[in-house]
Amino acid sequence: MGLRFDHLSLSLRGRPVLRDVSGAIAPGGITVILGANGAGKSTLLSCLAALRKPDAGTVTLDGRTLDSVPAQERARKIGLLPQQADIHWDINVRALVALGRLPHHGRWRRSSEDEIAIEEAMAQTDCARFADRKALRLSGGEQARVLLARILAGRPEWILADEPIASLDPAHQMDALACFRAAAQAGAGVALVLHDLTQAARIADHLIIMKEGRIIASGPVADVLTPEILQAAYGVRIYIGHDETGASIIAPVAKLS
Repeated sequence: MGLRFDHLSLSLRGRPVLRDVSGAIAPGGITVILGANGAGKSTLLSCLAALRKPDAGTVTLDGRTLDSVPAQERARKIGLLPQQADIHWDINVRALVALGRLPHHGRWRRSSEDEIAIEEAMAQTDCARFADRKALRLSGGEQARVLLARILAGRPEWILADEPIASLDPAHQMDALACFRAAAQAGAGVALVLHDLTQAARIADHLIIMKEGRIIASGPVADVLTPEILQAAYGVRIYIGHDETGASIIAPVAKLS
């Protein structure tokens, strides 16, 4: 049944941000949401995570309306990595990653399963080597990996991540995307907001492209990542080529007047 959204509309401070958008995040795959700044991508993720309530329309989780799912159950099922994720406590990395297990056991009890999930998440995100360092003393890219590890430690059924690779170097971008792919292969439904079109083409199973609060295209990569659709979404002329493996390379060429 999946995580579905039907006819969502939402205005913020009198400005329409979502305009009658519908779609689904399928389990076992990666959906990438693309669009220019202000297209409504982050707002859509917020609605899917129950952080914002739409003015109209519904979000359903496995056939139940999202607002009818108890908060702790939502926290176990849905992991959200927001765009402006901040670390507020000067605790060590292992303790911060362990917070991802709170929906499963509460504050005081931690099982062997919890410990395994924490260690696996740190290993997947290359955080284990500084597990005992204070999180606030890490670089921005290191902090981004720790926050991703916290989400992965919770082993949610649905992972929603807003620009999760924006502050990472190329090698760690590839590592992070590999983590999302592994989660999808294990059965999770993953939704990523990305700005890197080449990475989107390589990681996505399904694409949603938004413009001015609407979905202007949705479907498989080959059907959606066309010069015409990307030009309409971003207002730039787009080059699409391929590397020696046949994987797509997508780059803006010129801004349209």
